[in-house]
Amino acid sequence: MAVWRETAWDEPLIGEGIRLRPPRLDDYEAWAKLRSASRAHTEPWEPAWTADELSKGAFKRRIERYDADRNGGTGYPFFVLRARDNVLLGACNLNNVRRGVLQSADIGYWIGSPYIRKGHTKAAVRRVLAFAFDELRLHRVEAACQPANTASRTLLEQVGFTYEGVSRAYLNIAGEWRDHDRFAMLSTDPRP
Repeated sequence: MAVWRETAWDEPLIGEGIRLRPPRLDDYEAWAKLRSASRAHTEPWEPAWTADELSKGAFKRRIERYDADRNGGTGYPFFVLRARDNVLLGACNLNNVRRGVLQSADIGYWIGSPYIRKGHTKAAVRRVLAFAFDELRLHRVEAACQPANTASRTLLEQVGFTYEGVSRAYLNIAGEWRDHDRFAMLSTDPRP
């Protein structure tokens, strides 16, 4: 199992016009404001929000879960910040990191509605893929999106993911089990 060097975790990942770093408790206000403002944009693609989704207590529990995942080597959450002014743009996470014969992870991302279609998501996904393959030495990164989410599908294809098929009733979105298109990228695949 790869061991995360604490000093490396403190260093931001630098991408094209963005910086990625672990979420911190002091991010709460910016995160809650951006998530609230972006709810209509993200809601069709995400699991249903809990009643206290945007509360400080829920955010603290989220940070504790992120820390446990990171310390256990099973997840690497990143907030996406605009490089020039450190404004929070969204998040890009590696989840369900699996070692042994699999050497894989799932990638997930969201960008706040004021910042969509400006290249930030693509830059974040590219940088997290480099982290997954070059630093964590994973072999495979998987992604899923609903068939109607053409923006996400297009993004995945642009950064080098290959469509692998449909997973039936894959995720529960807004209280309903929905099919998802599944994609994967291998460490040996070309990176556009």
